Amino acid sequence: MKTVIHKADTRGYVDHGWLKSHHTFSFSSYQNPERMSFGKLRVLNDDVVQPKMGFGTHPHQNMEIISIPLKGALSHKDSMGNKRAIEVGEVQVMSAGTGLTHSEFNDSKDAAVNFLQLWIIPEEKGITPNYEQRNFKATQVPNKLQTVVAPKNKLEGDALPISQQAYIYRTALDANTTLKLQPKALNNGFYVFVVDGSVTVNTTNLETRDAIGIWGTDSADVTSTKHTQLIIIEVPMD
Repeated sequence: MKTVIHKADTRGYVDHGWLKSHHTFSFSSYQNPERMSFGKLRVLNDDVVQPKMGFGTHPHQNMEIISIPLKGALSHKDSMGNKRAIEVGEVQVMSAGTGLTHSEFNDSKDAAVNFLQLWIIPEEKGITPNYEQRNFKATQVPNKLQTVVAPKNKLEGDALPISQQAYIYRTALDANTTLKLQPKALNNGFYVFVVDGSVTVNTTNLETRDAIGIWGTDSADVTSTKHTQLIIIEVPMD
């Protein structure tokens, strides 16, 4: 088994006033040659956007982009004609493919928005852009993995499709609960990100916003030490 540990306070950080962002991997002005990616997971940004502020229209190409609100709601508008808010409990995916533009904005007058944005390198370039969004609250089961994103040719339940053999899971664990992670393919690794709470992954203790990458094994145990929310990304490592 191979592992890499990313403690919360080792992430890159920028404060633009309207935006405060922690970067797990190299992004924009934060460049760290030891933090370029975890397999096909290229970006994991933990963004806080102030009221009545946001990201203006900007382009993307040949990237799978996943947004997961943790607090508040984020308005979205894109060149495909989609215009709607993303709220807590929802997940949004965009397959940028041949190219698209979009904007993200916090419409609230007094509440900040906190959301995670992930970029996953696609398995094929030049595909037709795609946008999908879904609320997963109704199907979440405590202490179970909930698949919210899956490969477009291997969809599970109501998971959203992306153009990569990667999966994103969410779970809320009660205290002293153990999950066994088993990869879908031998070459896959898991990136376990603690949204809130505390867990032990095999023998490594993790707190809120800590993360661990695991690969080269057929299983790994995740045990909560108190009520904990996790996001787990399973990606090909080559």
